[in-house]
Amino acid sequence: MGTAHVTKRSVDELLAEARQGLDRLGPEEAAAVQSAGGLLVDIRYAALRERDGTIPGALIVERNELEWRLDPQCDHRLPEATHHDLQVVVVCNEGYASSFAAVSLRQLGLTRATDLAGGFQAWRAAGLPVH
Repeated sequence: MGTAHVTKRSVDELLAEARQGLDRLGPEEAAAVQSAGGLLVDIRYAALRERDGTIPGALIVERNELEWRLDPQCDHRLPEATHHDLQVVVVCNEGYASSFAAVSLRQLGLTRATDLAGGFQAWRAAGLPVH
């Protein structure tokens, strides 16, 4: 049995590559998407949500369930995951994990998926509503 050659790249290189295809949004832009009917999806784990609060109206979907909950073709999708043209803005704590998550959603056919640059911390720093 042969071993496949694997190119080793740093997480920073992978992140830069992931972000090339995303039109990342700032906090005010993300709020406008939400106001226009798009989904803000908070993928932070419970301890961070309990510590810092949540964005009113954002869907809470922990990262390990994201693809199953937002794939419009999946039996385990959320009711809000109605079609592939849905505008989705993924929110993590500081805007790193959300970039990878948005790329994963795009691979599922959610072509308008993106993320919030700076994550929840940028949202809060911008003075936008937090519960």
